[in-house]
Amino acid sequence: MSEMVLRSVLEDGIALLTINRESRRNALNMDVLSELIAHLTDIKSDEHARVVVLTGAGEKAFCAGGDLSPGQASGGMLAMHHQRQQFVELFHTLRHLGKPVIARVNGHCLAGGLGLMLGCDLAIASDNATFGTPEIKVGLWPMMIMSVIFRTIGRRRAMEMILTGERMDAQEAKDIGLINHVVPVDELDNAVAELAKKLAGFSPAILRLGRDAFYAQEDMPMDKALPFLQSQLTLNTLAEDAAEGIMAFFGKRKPEWKGR
Repeated sequence: MSEMVLRSVLEDGIALLTINRESRRNALNMDVLSELIAHLTDIKSDEHARVVVLTGAGEKAFCAGGDLSPGQASGGMLAMHHQRQQFVELFHTLRHLGKPVIARVNGHCLAGGLGLMLGCDLAIASDNATFGTPEIKVGLWPMMIMSVIFRTIGRRRAMEMILTGERMDAQEAKDIGLINHVVPVDELDNAVAELAKKLAGFSPAILRLGRDAFYAQEDMPMDKALPFLQSQLTLNTLAEDAAEGIMAFFGKRKPEWKGR
């Protein structure tokens, strides 16, 4: 690899992953996807990493989507088709990570970059961020990221985004449920750090159990989701951290999580 396309820092239980292609507006290429998958896989098994923050380098873009430069097709179109499996694998890796992932959205968040943001559990954006699926304007359709768009917002608004390709600002993105919070640019780092620190302070075992249960039941019909969640509640109540949390509550002290 000719450049370090992904920077990774772990501090106080928070793993910060930064797509490092500022000159390309942090566009996704095969190197970025491979590095994201590799780092997230390592984080999944690292007990010191409790929360992930995903962002892009610089102030102009979180991620502008897939890299459309001609060099990306140098291996031929069939090779590109097979390489897109990495995007599928990235979504699976995020979904089964077992740890909360926060998108720190700094600037443009478009196309595949929007999909990457929606693959995270939570998202905080600066007030100058923009969001959209502009693919239709260049004769493309956001095929793969439809899987996360329609699981996040309603059908009418999602279809409008995709069919028109128009961008929206951060406040509108918040209003329709694409993101959680909008903050001024100079407050973005503090807002993300505060949320990440809060999540890192909870039981990692219960976060994993609950997060896994959420994604597992997401597409289940109600008559299957309820008994499944009943079983997960029983597991939850049997966890050592559940007992510790209850004892700490009654003892009016801070819990000491064991992670099991």
